[in-house]
Amino acid sequence: MKMSSTAAVALAIGLVLGAFSGHCSSALEVGFYRGKCGRAIDVEEIVARVVKEKFFKNRTIVAALIRMQFHDCFVNGCDASILLDGSSTEKTAPPNLSVRGYDVIDAAKTAVESECRGVVSCADIIAIATREAVFWGGGGRYEVQTGRRDGFVSQASDVDLPNPSMSVSDSVAAFARKGLNASDMVHLLGGHTVGVAHCNLFQDRLYNFKSTRKPDPDMESSLLERLRLICPENSEGTNATNLDQNPQSSFIVDNSFYKEVVAHRGVLQIDQELAGDPITQAMVKTLASDTNSFSTKFGQAMVKLGAVGVLTTEKQGEIRRSCRAINNLGGVLNFN
Repeated sequence: MKMSSTAAVALAIGLVLGAFSGHCSSALEVGFYRGKCGRAIDVEEIVARVVKEKFFKNRTIVAALIRMQFHDCFVNGCDASILLDGSSTEKTAPPNLSVRGYDVIDAAKTAVESECRGVVSCADIIAIATREAVFWGGGGRYEVQTGRRDGFVSQASDVDLPNPSMSVSDSVAAFARKGLNASDMVHLLGGHTVGVAHCNLFQDRLYNFKSTRKPDPDMESSLLERLRLICPENSEGTNATNLDQNPQSSFIVDNSFYKEVVAHRGVLQIDQELAGDPITQAMVKTLASDTNSFSTKFGQAMVKLGAVGVLTTEKQGEIRRSCRAINNLGGVLNFN
């Protein structure tokens, strides 16, 4: 089988950079770009203006950017590899086909480049833009560490995202492989307080849970009836519903998600199992009852996620001119 040129370059670069693929977050810092573009230029403020404008046109960018950062960081680290175009890059993998927000990152990159050319990485723009989206979505403001560089490798075959039908213990293990603990997992899944899930991700819970030909007994009956109307049996599974079933809170980054799963109104299997599994049950109950702590802890978990497998040296990564392409794709690579 003939390999595409994009895949061939990604593979070749991957072999060269194999030695640099470990976790490396010590160089990240808050305010990394301060003074690097001149005293008058605030990189984070430039990104903030773009995100604010996009948010007031479309509130769903909050969920889109949270999901984008998670999908990027969970696969070979936070290196903006999900942004790269190509026939076999990460964005072509089935779990990433519905990822959105590329236009927000493109607009932020263009705005930053016009003020400070060749300095700010796309990986950092993802992190800053997501923080701003969370803030405008009501989730409070957390400090973002920056100093990442953009990766050279993006392959669909590397995408190993957790499955929404995973058990809690398997999900904990998957997060642990990325240096994230059970508490991080619970707080990051709290990102499901915004966004939607398509029927094909939970349809088995409505009709044939674990091959029983019966619905999941852990789903509250009125939710089951509602979701069956949205997702008829044997349908294609393309319809969608809010992950937070509280209609007053479906677009707000708050602790409503945890209240819903405690009430057996979780949509995804992994979300619902968080409320009943001994590993996570106590954390979920605390988050459901404490209105104020989620914003802080979610922000802390996002910062920790943002440090997974980062690239921070010139040999490890670059500052892309366009977030969608490696600078020297098709050219001669120089690692000196």
